[in-house]
Amino acid sequence: MKRVNYFVVFSSRLVPLNSFIKRNASMAKKSSIEKNKRRIRMVASKGGRRESLRNIIKNKNLPLEERFAASLKMSEEPRDSSPSRVRNRCEITGRPRGYYRKLKMSRIALRDLASFGQIPGIVKSSW
Repeated sequence: MKRVNYFVVFSSRLVPLNSFIKRNASMAKKSSIEKNKRRIRMVASKGGRRESLRNIIKNKNLPLEERFAASLKMSEEPRDSSPSRVRNRCEITGRPRGYYRKLKMSRIALRDLASFGQIPGIVKSSW
């Protein structure tokens, strides 16, 4: 298992990102994060096979028996190889909800980093 550390440039030195998260933004369970990573790897490895079977199933010009056989083969594939089973998770905390796709982080981590001025272009609003 490769551990990824996130660092932030702060006053010309690298500081671990975890020191900037002021709230008790607890990490998600390690098992759920690893399970999601395993699903991502499985989708990448089995994606071509699933795509070819899906094309055979949807092709109306092929005989019904061949399409049915392809659907049986598709049902034998592991469930975790389906892209719809992959969950978007925060890169920092692993939180599955309140996820911003563009930034790949949750709303809580976004707010904490923005309050420290670590995300360019995001300023605190006031009116």
